[in-house]
Amino acid sequence: MVFGRSKNVDEPPVPVVPWADAWEFALTDEERPVTLQRKRAVLGVRAVRVPHGGGERKVNAPCAFLPPQGTADDLRLYEDAEGCRPLCSVGAPEEADGARRYPVLDGQGQVVGAVRRIPPLKHALKPTWRIEQPGRPEIVSSAEWAKGGVTEMVQKGAGKFLLGAVQAVADLGAEGGDQPAKSRALEWKADGELVLTSDADRRFLVRAGWLDRRLVFAYALLRARS
Repeated sequence: MVFGRSKNVDEPPVPVVPWADAWEFALTDEERPVTLQRKRAVLGVRAVRVPHGGGERKVNAPCAFLPPQGTADDLRLYEDAEGCRPLCSVGAPEEADGARRYPVLDGQGQVVGAVRRIPPLKHALKPTWRIEQPGRPEIVSSAEWAKGGVTEMVQKGAGKFLLGAVQAVADLGAEGGDQPAKSRALEWKADGELVLTSDADRRFLVRAGWLDRRLVFAYALLRARS
């Protein structure tokens, strides 16, 4: 079911874009954002969506789909809305030293990496998450923004470019659809290299071209379920 203003007959269909080329994406059901002519967002199926087009033609185009309604497996993505072409899935977790490791599988069932959930340390309130991509250093989400928010981090030296990047991610799905109760921006680094910025665990901006997007998709699915 589509909510919001009825779709204009002149609006073209929302395209499906290649998942491997996604640099900015969100796990959201917002298909057509608010514009000058569209007073309310139009919602579609929940999917991994990429900003596409501009002006009145701007849409959040899907690049990976959740299983069709009625399917029990919520940790799987498809390249098509009908669920005929598997893209990736999260395997059964493996427990080791208190950590939980989730293997990430491609559409043929081959392991392409993993997502790890590390339990909180003595003085920490939340667990940490790490992403493993073969042949690359471990990707760690260790740079949570200061309590003062993005502006304070910029004042401390994060830079205007990063502020703009985070704001761009936050704008995806900001009207209607899936709005988090509170923004929580993170930096993800691999051996000191900034490879990813995330906001509220559902909006992501890739900063390194080598990052396998399927691993980030898997992380988003796990966080959406927790």
